[in-house]
Amino acid sequence: MTASNMTRFALVGLVALSMAACAPRRPVTGVADGTDGPAIDNPAYPGPGNGGIDGGNIGSGAPGSEQDFVVNVGDRIYFDLDSYSVSPEAYPRLDAQAAWLARYPQITVRIEGNADERGTREYNLALGARRAESIRNYLIERGVSAGRIDTISFGKERPIAEGASEDSWARNRNGHTAIVSGAQ
Repeated sequence: MTASNMTRFALVGLVALSMAACAPRRPVTGVADGTDGPAIDNPAYPGPGNGGIDGGNIGSGAPGSEQDFVVNVGDRIYFDLDSYSVSPEAYPRLDAQAAWLARYPQITVRIEGNADERGTREYNLALGARRAESIRNYLIERGVSAGRIDTISFGKERPIAEGASEDSWARNRNGHTAIVSGAQ
């Protein structure tokens, strides 16, 4: 994905947030140890001004474009350590993604699961796959056709934050929704 495509994708994300429906929210649960458990607060979850979940630069990018999705909806959610549970903090962003995808039914997406650098390559690939699948299931439960969503795990291979700190690790534990086709 080119830098311009990534920028457009980021801008498109914030639009869907503004269109989020007030649908009932049911969490997708699960932690890496195989048990279901409550999602805990993730202090690294970005807020306003950081690609946050409460809006953005509405109107940026052509409607239905990757930029529109990234800026106005948000393309990334974050996970707790060793968890693939979709946390309550992520519900508004994923609800906005579902609403945006409902508005643009020609668009297909790929959910990319990511992990921090700790753990083996195999463990992180498996955890990334579970994270991507949790997001996929959440979107399907909100009416997005399963045929429009692919998943992939990058494990720890594609960090978005360099360094070996709690902040960097928290940012790298994410699920990224990438537009594959159909955007304007």
